[in-house]
Amino acid sequence: MATQDLTAAKFEETIADNDIVLVDFWASWCGPCRSFAPTFAAVSEKHPDVVFAKVDTEAEQQLAAAAQIRSIPTLMAFKKGTLVFNQAGALPAAALEDLVQQVKDLDIEAALAEQNAADKPDQV
Repeated sequence: MATQDLTAAKFEETIADNDIVLVDFWASWCGPCRSFAPTFAAVSEKHPDVVFAKVDTEAEQQLAAAAQIRSIPTLMAFKKGTLVFNQAGALPAAALEDLVQQVKDLDIEAALAEQNAADKPDQV
């Protein structure tokens, strides 16, 4: 599946309705964003089971603000509606491939259970 443009109106629905979503926050004036775009598109072609979405931070300023985007490009990965990766900066193709595989391999239920257990103090 090729990349798709993502707007504020479709953001929550896209995250909730798909198992894995990678979101690239970018802008047309951003050199690193333009350099990363072909890598993002090429990796998307290899993973039809993953949604590769792009958010134009100029057109979607409220969404970028809500996502607390401080620099671009910023890449976020969601698994079953949960944010599992959030990092500014363009990734090389091999690193992006590795990230996709790590997200696919992540047992999100176990990770959330572990996080919940860590968040609660021991009960006596």
